Amino acid sequence: MPKPSPKSVPVLTTDKDAEDFLDQDLSALDFTQFKPMRFETLPKSARITMRLPEPLIAALKAKAKARGIPYQRLIREALERALDEI
Repeated sequence: MPKPSPKSVPVLTTDKDAEDFLDQDLSALDFTQFKPMRFETLPKSARITMRLPEPLIAALKAKAKARGIPYQRLIREALERALDEI
């Protein structure tokens, strides 16, 4: 008997939708679509000032908006990823 194909996670637009989804049996989900998530728990204790080209800032803001996060958080994430690769 063939295995049923794994279910993908639907787009959840409200907290209620998310709660209802999580109340189900999630064992049939396709977990390969999940990505590691980092939560910001450390306080921001230093401030920096940088001059960047306006098109770069506009692109950062657009990318951050598409992900639903503040653009400064996107910059921090990019810096952290870059440090991991160095």
